[in-house]
Amino acid sequence: MSINSSSLDHSITRRLAASLLAAAITLSTAAASLAADAVVLRVGDQKGGNRSLLEISGYAKDLPYKIEWSEFPAAAPILEALNAGALDVGYTGDLSFLSVYAAGAPIKAIGGTRSDAKTQAILVRQDSPIRSAADLRGKRLAGTRGGWGQFLIDATLEKAQIKLEDATFAPLGPVDAKIALVAGSIDAWAVWEPYVSFATLKDKARVIADGEGLTPTITFIVASDNAIAIKRAAVHDLVQRLNKARLWSLDHVAEYARSTAELTRLPEDVLLSAYTAQRTSPIVIDENVVKEIQAASDRSTRYGILPKKLDVNQAVDRSFTAAAAGSN
Repeated sequence: MSINSSSLDHSITRRLAASLLAAAITLSTAAASLAADAVVLRVGDQKGGNRSLLEISGYAKDLPYKIEWSEFPAAAPILEALNAGALDVGYTGDLSFLSVYAAGAPIKAIGGTRSDAKTQAILVRQDSPIRSAADLRGKRLAGTRGGWGQFLIDATLEKAQIKLEDATFAPLGPVDAKIALVAGSIDAWAVWEPYVSFATLKDKARVIADGEGLTPTITFIVASDNAIAIKRAAVHDLVQRLNKARLWSLDHVAEYARSTAELTRLPEDVLLSAYTAQRTSPIVIDENVVKEIQAASDRSTRYGILPKKLDVNQAVDRSFTAAAAGSN
């Protein structure tokens, strides 16, 4: 049986073309996979923070990018790392964010959560003669400089018609302030959860004032300008996952508290108390949130916490939560 050479040539050509097409598809798929693998989000976290929330809620699964987690002892070094370009995303209290932004850090607030303002509180020892904010005149008051602690102290004094200079501010972080309060070297301590629950449940401290009507009590998800520009899809996906995980936590408070207790070694009853009181929910960065933060920013400038007046509109990127359902 003879074989036509022309037919043979066409057959070989078709097979070669098919092989080349298959190879091209394989290479294209591999390239796409490598491109996806190349997207790495460097995310700053604290023990028992967003990483554990994503994992226990199930929203850490099937990520279309990689997350390189870095654990920090507090929010301040997270902001420092963002400013230095060592992180893409982190989270911090609203005023701490504004303090770093005011100093020229190339960062934006892109999402966040709101907690009940009563969970920011001023605490005194159980045996303290201080019964209300009116008794804070002349006292030594501790809190974080440039953040919720200092703001709550100043706003509480103003509400009680006490001049800021008529009390002494002691800039202390939560660990040092707790020790100082127990030792009696300070008279009162402005702090947030879960420190409030720990102090009241374990140290029998008393709350004599809180942040209701005074503080926004917003924690921002913060991203570097560079990450927003070149890793937008991954950053947007992370914000949406964090929002969904936070909503999950509202319906699974006990499970969330138990999981966080195992990670942090904090007492489970303290965390359950804190999470129940906070009712932390995701926010949409809209006009109302911007106005609220602007008002707090202006007060902070007046108090001397922020060095200059800021335009909060320039400090936020609304696009990451613009399409989110729900309200603040």
